[in-house]
Amino acid sequence: MRLNYCVVGTNDMAAATAFYDALFVQSGLRSMPASDRMTYWIGEDFAFATAVPFDTKPATSGNGTMVGFHVGAREDVERLHALAITLGGTCEGSPGPRGPKFSAYVRDLDGNKLCFSD
Repeated sequence: MRLNYCVVGTNDMAAATAFYDALFVQSGLRSMPASDRMTYWIGEDFAFATAVPFDTKPATSGNGTMVGFHVGAREDVERLHALAITLGGTCEGSPGPRGPKFSAYVRDLDGNKLCFSD
């Protein structure tokens, strides 16, 4: 079994799209609006999306929910963490060793928690 895709909610699609476009700019992912309420970033064996909730209620971040991105080297973890902060994200854990991985944590503009690891 493998993960098909991951979706995080947003209350501002334009801001979320700008955030993730800039965050993923060096990743080789292709941005693809699926509808007026959802945008995907697609790569080989990779699909991530932001969406305005279908039920039209405000998007909220899940307590205990986190999306983890395997980004390559430690330098990539540090670069993406710094970039996410520059783009308006908030730090949830500076880059550093955590167990067998080198990881960093941020929240996006809607409060969704992201992890970057080597």
